[in-house]
Amino acid sequence: MALTFQNLAIFESMKPKKSPQHDRQHDLFRVELCRIVDPSHGLIKLANVVEWDRLDELFGSTYCPDNGRPAVSTRLMVALHYLKYTFDLSDEDVVEGWVENPYWQSFSGMKFFEHDAPIDPSRMTRWRKRIGEAGAEELLKETIHAGLKLKAVKPHQLKRVNVDTTVQEKEVRFPTDAGCTIVRDSD
Repeated sequence: MALTFQNLAIFESMKPKKSPQHDRQHDLFRVELCRIVDPSHGLIKLANVVEWDRLDELFGSTYCPDNGRPAVSTRLMVALHYLKYTFDLSDEDVVEGWVENPYWQSFSGMKFFEHDAPIDPSRMTRWRKRIGEAGAEELLKETIHAGLKLKAVKPHQLKRVNVDTTVQEKEVRFPTDAGCTIVRDSD
């Protein structure tokens, strides 16, 4: 197959879309999120220090350029995962909360307030599988880097990390649970 300008356009179409903040034309009948959110809010400050272009380049390379459905914005997916783990929410709950919260929408790169869910929650699971463990480590690295930029974390606090696993939820069943009862035959 000869590589032409038209073929290149097809290849680029399968990569993640850019954030709508950069793609939409000015809309006279809608209020921009930047006009209704407080710029001193933590999520807005965080959105200004995260290196979204680096993450877009990093995770955009995990997509096949000429096959499949075009991906949603990398910024949206990264933001939804930050919100999911920050507020300890399920995929469904974070998508539902996103619809109601202008700060979450602004953090994820939206220009205008959206009344519909940006994705089906099942896409979050598929995205986590796509980026894998290495991608999760990159997200953690970016979180630490942003924390240092915002001075929320001091470098000396990163020299040693203590992890207390005693408070993690466990899948424990008790003999009184419905699935654990033993039925004996009476012969």
